[in-house]
Amino acid sequence: MTGLPDHSPFSSPVNGDGPRIGVVLAHGFTGSPHGLRAWAQSLADAGFAVRMPLLPGHGTSWQDLARTRWSQWHGALDDAYLDLDSRCDHVFVAGLSMGGALALRIAATRPVAGVIVVNPGLVIDDPRAPLAGILKLVLKSTPAIANDILKPGMDEGAYPRTPVAAAHELNKMFKDTIRLLPRITAPVRVFRSTVDHVVSDTSVAALRRGLTNAPLTLTTLENSYHVATLDNDAEEIFRGSADFIRAVVAGTAAAQVQEGTVHE
Repeated sequence: MTGLPDHSPFSSPVNGDGPRIGVVLAHGFTGSPHGLRAWAQSLADAGFAVRMPLLPGHGTSWQDLARTRWSQWHGALDDAYLDLDSRCDHVFVAGLSMGGALALRIAATRPVAGVIVVNPGLVIDDPRAPLAGILKLVLKSTPAIANDILKPGMDEGAYPRTPVAAAHELNKMFKDTIRLLPRITAPVRVFRSTVDHVVSDTSVAALRRGLTNAPLTLTTLENSYHVATLDNDAEEIFRGSADFIRAVVAGTAAAQVQEGTVHE
């Protein structure tokens, strides 16, 4: 991928007939909307209203991220959800990695229509994670976790360092999100790379255990690493997302007609 990363937020209106459908997208930890821009554009091209905020502390410097709290990341995504909810009949939430956890948090606290996550993070396997609250006092940053991409020439534009203080916030957010998973009732679509050097299968296992009240569908990505939205299977994610959204909305409409809440 040539050119400088575009860290700016993404926004598009509803475009097309039928139900007004919105999608809120959340990027990953130390990343920015750059890594999901093609996904966002594909959803906009499908006629959906899209909101993808730049999460606080991202798209500037890792030092800025070190000064943020996980509640700020959640708050930015929740604001985007509320904006679309005021304009749309159905709102879906979606995200990559940490953004997947944030999307799941929104689904646990808001009446979303459905959830789409790509390699969602819910567990940090690094044995130093429980000590991050102490380590941040003496260790400001660690090497980057960026650009786990199989496709040559791609760059997600993430930070060159990972702030330990923010990793501590991420670990707290993951733990609290796992606690909320049983509250989710909307259908969940997961895209999971078979090889992922950032998020292990422990996170997917935690998601399966926690979704006690929501249906989960998992699609395996055979030719991508962690940042699959920029990788070889990106088009499969884009098509699958639009198909999932349309199927959920069609099923909702059919159920409403059957129950007599919609009259033709």
